[in-house]
Amino acid sequence: MARAPLLQLSDISLTFGGDPLFQDLSLVIQPGDRVALVGRNGSGKSTLMKVMAGLVEADRGARVVPQGVTVGYMEQDPDLSGYATLGDFAASALAEGDAYRLGVVAEGLKFDPETPVTTASGGERRRAALARLLAEAPELMLLDEPTNHLDIQAIEWLEAELSATRAAFVLISHDRAFLRALSKATLWIDRGEVRRREAGFEGFEDWRETIWAEEDDARHKLDRKIRAEAKWAVEGISARRKRNMGRVRALQDLREDRASQIRRQGTAALDLDAAPQSGRKVIEAAGLTKGFDGKPIVKGFSLRVMRGDRVAFVGPNGVGKTTLLNMLTGEVQPDSGTVTHGTNLEIAVFDQSRAALDPEASLWENLTGDPLMKVSGATDQVLVRGQPRHVVAYLKDFLFDEARARAPVRSLSGGEKARLLLAKLMAKSSNLLVLDEPTNDLDVETLDLLQDILWRL
Repeated sequence: MARAPLLQLSDISLTFGGDPLFQDLSLVIQPGDRVALVGRNGSGKSTLMKVMAGLVEADRGARVVPQGVTVGYMEQDPDLSGYATLGDFAASALAEGDAYRLGVVAEGLKFDPETPVTTASGGERRRAALARLLAEAPELMLLDEPTNHLDIQAIEWLEAELSATRAAFVLISHDRAFLRALSKATLWIDRGEVRRREAGFEGFEDWRETIWAEEDDARHKLDRKIRAEAKWAVEGISARRKRNMGRVRALQDLREDRASQIRRQGTAALDLDAAPQSGRKVIEAAGLTKGFDGKPIVKGFSLRVMRGDRVAFVGPNGVGKTTLLNMLTGEVQPDSGTVTHGTNLEIAVFDQSRAALDPEASLWENLTGDPLMKVSGATDQVLVRGQPRHVVAYLKDFLFDEARARAPVRSLSGGEKARLLLAKLMAKSSNLLVLDEPTNDLDVETLDLLQDILWRL
């Protein structure tokens, strides 16, 4: 006998102050489902997941969860107010006899439950949200970018846990390998429509390209029919005193159908411009030592970076990779040792905390307010690789429409914030790129473009 669905959405419509995000959306999550939820940044993946979790109420439609079914949601930015430690937050929904679960999960995720909320980083907060969900062990898990800020060991542990679980889950992730390993079905959000494919993420891109090709073919056929009917309507005036008004009305319907079709979003116009060549020696670090509260980050560290080098920093969360990068760029001073920069060095930094973005300011203000992007005497232009560009035109290069230009940065999704930071980064000339977790939150198309650019450098 077939089991009842864990979750059902029927005829969901949702609008956020403009065009509809979803219209007449319906989907079902069955017991045992392992679903990859994919789509471009800003397409509504996180919002749909919040609708599934019951945290966002749709304008129209129904959400049905059978009585007794538990649904758990891991959000990107959890609210930890009212909790003293991350462990207090993670254990808050557990029964007293189930507290041991948190210890098991915390060990796997390299997560310290005793960390005070007041000093916890964004990554630690996310791990607390993930630990809470896994410890609760609901029948349906909704996971929004769970691998962000996890090191390789923790990702491997999480993949093993999800592979072994009997619970159903819906997963948003930028990590292709993670999606391929875990998903058995794919939900694709594209221009407000959600399509389901009964196969995992492997093969998704071929499926997407096939659908787009079929759309293009249907659109070309519709255009040809409209041209033929329009020609008949014009020539028919001289051939007949009384035209077939039903056919004229049908032509108008065809035109309205064509006009209502939503244009497919393109890809971000990513590009980098090299500043004048730096000296042969880029960075020389000698004997760096740094610690916090008695805990050493580095001790006696030395490194020489030469022009053309590509250096990767790897290691578990919390070992100090970002601190070391900040010492090498001069943002953080070492306790001892020296850092020397080469001649003509111009550094561009993509930081994982998005500190270069003011969350309360608009996208427009974040670009025009940047001293390195200011155009003297202009409030609607930005300097892009030495040339003035209208701020809206430049934002469109990064897939932001004009309506979003005046929206506050805090309203953006994680991937959209990453794209805006890339817009600031790529407007300036540089000869040293420092990328701290650049792949977090970006959709797969933008990741491909970024990778191609970095290969060409």
